[in-house]
Amino acid sequence: MTALATVRRRPGSGRNVLRLVVLVAIVAVVLYPLFWMLGTSVKSQAEIANNVGLLPERFTPGNYLDGWTNFDISFGRFFLNSAVVSVLTVVGNALSCLLAAYALGRLRFRLRKLWFTVMIGTLLLPGHVLIVPQYILFRSLGLVGGDWPYLPLLVPQFLATEAFFVFLMVQFMRGIPRELDEAATIDGASPYGVFRHVILPLSRPALVTTAIFSFIWTWNDFFRQLVFLSNLEDYTVPVALTLFIDSTSQSSVGPMFAMSVLSLLPVFLFFLAFQRMLVEGINTSGLKG
Repeated sequence: MTALATVRRRPGSGRNVLRLVVLVAIVAVVLYPLFWMLGTSVKSQAEIANNVGLLPERFTPGNYLDGWTNFDISFGRFFLNSAVVSVLTVVGNALSCLLAAYALGRLRFRLRKLWFTVMIGTLLLPGHVLIVPQYILFRSLGLVGGDWPYLPLLVPQFLATEAFFVFLMVQFMRGIPRELDEAATIDGASPYGVFRHVILPLSRPALVTTAIFSFIWTWNDFFRQLVFLSNLEDYTVPVALTLFIDSTSQSSVGPMFAMSVLSLLPVFLFFLAFQRMLVEGINTSGLKG
């Protein structure tokens, strides 16, 4: 009986092995660019030019030091600029989108459904379409190239312009029983009190999801930051990486890949720290399925 049971289990075991092989192959294809970038970051310029293999023939860790000190200012300044913009964007999106979602999802006022539909409709507009009118608007207000050059990047985030996050939070709040609002109102709570003591504590998963996506998208953003930032000391990491490649600095490819590797670390660590909360937030905010 034992031998017969073993034979019967073999077809399933074969399928499991095949499934494992397919998954490993997919992971290898997905991760190959990352491994290639890691290997290139410690290659010499000659190896990079010859495109020799995945691993370096001669280990060149000096690319990291050269990349960090390649410009008149330390590359750490660009990391600091990216951190400031990303953290303030997280705060702006979390606060403004939560308030907008509370109004659209829990309060009752005229034309509420119309405004919600308009808000959803903005998701159909590519972000690049809005760059030109935004630039003209902020330039007319004197905010482009001013004493605080990051205002054009941050002001929209404090005005609930990210419809995706508003929609995410509205979907989450719709899952909160309205009986809680009614009980708080009976106890004498105002709409602000309901928001403060009922909605806000229960919205933690949606807030964490918004924070994670906001940080990752802002840290990796290139186009908007390239448009609004003009001074070297104000550049963020994605914009600063382009400075390694021009008509006179072809030898900076190795340092560029070294700094690219370092630029991945904050995103990786941020995601790793909040991975459990991200999964919880997605499962409870209407994005599943």
